[in-house]
Amino acid sequence: MRRATPPETWDIEVDFVAVGSGIGGISGAIAAQALGLEALVIERDALLGGVTALSMGEVWVAGNHLAAAMGIDDSAESGFRYIQRLAMDYADEDAILNLTTHAAPVLKWFEDNAGLRMMVIGDCPDYYAGASNDAVMAGRMLECEPFPARLLGDWQERVRCSPNVPYGLTHADIGEAGGSANMLRWPYDRMGARLEADERCLGPGLIGWLIRDAIRRGIPMRTGTSAEELYTDGERVVGLRAVHEGRDISIRARRGVLLAVSSYERDAGHNKRLSHQLDLQSMVLPTVDGAALRLAGPLGARTAKVPDITALGMPMIGEEDVYGLPIWRNAMVPIGLPHAIVVNRSGRRFANESFYRDIFARVDQIDGATQTHPNFPCWAVIDSRHREKYPFGTYFPGSEFPAAFAERADTIAGLATKIGVDPAALEATVARFNAQAEAGVDPDFHRGEMPWNAWMCGDRFHGPNPNLGPLTQAPFHAVRLHRMGGSAIAANGLLADEHCRALGWDDEPIAGLYVGGNAQARTDTGAMMQSGISNARGMVHGWLAAHHAAGRPSDRLERARAAMAGTP
Repeated sequence: MRRATPPETWDIEVDFVAVGSGIGGISGAIAAQALGLEALVIERDALLGGVTALSMGEVWVAGNHLAAAMGIDDSAESGFRYIQRLAMDYADEDAILNLTTHAAPVLKWFEDNAGLRMMVIGDCPDYYAGASNDAVMAGRMLECEPFPARLLGDWQERVRCSPNVPYGLTHADIGEAGGSANMLRWPYDRMGARLEADERCLGPGLIGWLIRDAIRRGIPMRTGTSAEELYTDGERVVGLRAVHEGRDISIRARRGVLLAVSSYERDAGHNKRLSHQLDLQSMVLPTVDGAALRLAGPLGARTAKVPDITALGMPMIGEEDVYGLPIWRNAMVPIGLPHAIVVNRSGRRFANESFYRDIFARVDQIDGATQTHPNFPCWAVIDSRHREKYPFGTYFPGSEFPAAFAERADTIAGLATKIGVDPAALEATVARFNAQAEAGVDPDFHRGEMPWNAWMCGDRFHGPNPNLGPLTQAPFHAVRLHRMGGSAIAANGLLADEHCRALGWDDEPIAGLYVGGNAQARTDTGAMMQSGISNARGMVHGWLAAHHAAGRPSDRLERARAAMAGTP
């Protein structure tokens, strides 16, 4: 352990410091204060909320009490089997069990103790519903009730809202209107009323409920404060050095420091070397740049890697976010809708466009014979019916694409020429797809066969398959797609034990150092991903870290192990 010598006197002294103000850090601070510890949250950005505030706000919890109250039959054990089956042996069985056995009671704890108000997203299936016996058609995916931001008081303008999600609507509102595909049917009067009253849904609402409780508890939260270095006494982490407005601040943490600063999605070098992602674009905060690795690395903290998740996105021409950075949008929904396909440099489809887990994995494939990514670059190809009916990024149905955003031609062959793809190959691809789409089946890649495909990326008013429609109406458009992040869910993270203590390369816990959320290695999910599981991980990790720091470590994993083994 490399020592950073603590100062003789401290500027601030508390028991527990949460670094990061997303769901992991705020949950940890709330739980620590509830257990009698003096907690502090520090956040590098000027606004609170972290990546959680940018998200769709889903929380995935198997066997939760809200689903049970609706008569839905589910259990934590089934959730464990669901993840275990899909993790492809890249996960650790104990880590999966630790997450699934804690998620439901931790959710209930935050409802009972922190005023969190959640509800079931009634019609939302698991990703692999229909393919796994332990998947469910509804009940595990939760969202918050709309949050009245006035409850934040003086903090109202200092808690982040998202430029990426329609936080004036709930998933239920969007679902009733026909889902993401049917933007023109959304209840904009309801959205307008909520925005006028500053009632926040989705990610901004979720983090709002939690920050409101932190305010109620009197937990100090310091924004614009960057953690720069961890202090140790040779045996344990005892505090940290932070910088605020150019001045060093020494913060003592008598019981522990929780690193809940998300991943490294905004650092191109880390993306390339740790995730093997080239030229990755992002929708998240510039502060998501690997701070956990920088802080814990000098102490010998161990990292672990699982298969990565990549998205496909496109730049919104001429649009910038609050940091002056170009705005990017996820292409997941539009490319899975009728009258759209994605083709590679050979002019061929290569994946199920309606399921991002399939298409994004295939984008990163390497052809060892040619040392190329055969499916990248790639293009979304759509016809004019798609343009008339569906949104594409921030471009509303029926609106014109900027010339720099998309190529346009009156024929498929002409479009192929413009994007540098073989015209005959693209014509053959479109002809084959059109015949299948008319029949409502996709024997090549099974598009639209899984319930989640239709729920997330389908047109519920289109048949016979909500994800399939032919490309026949000119003019045709092609949009170059790029590798893109947006969730800050990375392949690599800090390895932790069941109490979220960071582990060294000797597999021993680094005393006083905890890690949670996207900063922690995904040994509890492995190669699988499921919307809502990242927010669930953050909440559970914060709770576990606080309980251990308070001298009240959870024994639920031990009891779950015993139950699985059939021992008393």
